[in-house]
Amino acid sequence: MSIPQQGGGPIERHEQLAEYLAAGCKPKEAWRIGTEHEKFGYDAKTLTPLPYDGPCSIRAMLEGLRDRFGWDPVLEGDKIIGLTRDGANVSLEPGGQLELSGAPLETIHQTCDEVNQHLAEVKEIAEGIGAAFIGLGAAPVWTHEEMPVMPKGRYALMTRYMGTVGTHGTQMMYRTCTVQVNLDFASEADMVEKFRVALALQPVATALFANSPFFEGKPNGHLSWRSRIWRDLDASRTGMLPFAFEDGFGFERYVEYALDVPMYFVYRDGKYVDALGQSFRDFLKGELPALPGEKPTLSDWADHLTTLFPEARLKKFIEMRGADGGPWRRLCALPALWVGLTYDQGALDAAWDVAKGWTAEEREQLRVDASVKGLHAEIAGRPLRDVAREVLEIAEAGLKARARPGAGGLIPDETHFLNSLQDIVASGKTPAEELLELYNGPWRGDLTPLFRDFSY
Repeated sequence: MSIPQQGGGPIERHEQLAEYLAAGCKPKEAWRIGTEHEKFGYDAKTLTPLPYDGPCSIRAMLEGLRDRFGWDPVLEGDKIIGLTRDGANVSLEPGGQLELSGAPLETIHQTCDEVNQHLAEVKEIAEGIGAAFIGLGAAPVWTHEEMPVMPKGRYALMTRYMGTVGTHGTQMMYRTCTVQVNLDFASEADMVEKFRVALALQPVATALFANSPFFEGKPNGHLSWRSRIWRDLDASRTGMLPFAFEDGFGFERYVEYALDVPMYFVYRDGKYVDALGQSFRDFLKGELPALPGEKPTLSDWADHLTTLFPEARLKKFIEMRGADGGPWRRLCALPALWVGLTYDQGALDAAWDVAKGWTAEEREQLRVDASVKGLHAEIAGRPLRDVAREVLEIAEAGLKARARPGAGGLIPDETHFLNSLQDIVASGKTPAEELLELYNGPWRGDLTPLFRDFSY
């Protein structure tokens, strides 16, 4: 999750809230790609989650990356809780999941190189301390009690709050991993079209990347348990945002939604001030119970926006949030999918044509069915596998139109990053279904081989 925002002047006009989002508008030549991915660390001998402290630990990982590869530390008190280098960040999820938030880069070739370098660095440090990492959407065997707790004030507040607003919040925090991509927009109208495509087609990504069929040591009845968890986390800040498809949607309408989401905290002087359940609208009036008489800054607004968790999230860019974490070879496919769909106007229009006739009820049902059935789901009477095939064809055309070469010009475009997804559609079998076949076949109901065969 996000590192606290710094700076930003006082909010003196309501219009500044929408202006903050609109400041993300960029000409097409300035659009960038930011990839994020999370993975679970564990002790290679015991197959138990990495604690924060100790010789084989999260702290040892962060310090090793700092000392060997030139990352700068991010501290909370005297605890190292993240790293920064060249526009990229390494941060911690609540249960010790290690996250790379990549630098804004121009091509998928560059983002994939960045991911590969990061994973190589992680692997080198992990092997030296007796750890390993695995890419899955949900922790396959560990219970909540087995998960460590990272020393971050934000997470202590969230953990306390989650049980009051949903049934699966702490599962999300401590036992899930995702891969995301952050993309730019040119104008409010461009944002609106991209945001609608992102929300409507997010279940396609959920199905294609479904990779969490196990929980607490056994099949859970879903192909993406991570997606299932998000449905019962906190209805006020999750979901498919039907209002985004209504006439008049834009920056201001998203602001109004965000203002209706209860707060978690305010970050002051290196500490998190408990504002659980309080209203940012009251904060704007200087009436926040947590900080009586004090009004927010733009950095407070930026922090609040990070506590919203819809399937696609708007900040100064758009975050695609529907995919499970996965193995090395699929981490570059997620940005390829969404860049192909949204960074070429013809592809974006074609993608919207696929989904624009769906109702809010159909979109929500697809969100559910994609997590359970993967590509066997249907939308408006059409198999999701067929929709996914069409969506991938559109994405491929979009990447061809971008024509961004790699390998010094030897690779003409970015289309080959879609290969793993095209293979999934061709077979009709999601990654989760492949894992279930192994579990029910050669693994004989034992998940120990999962760590052997699918770790980085």
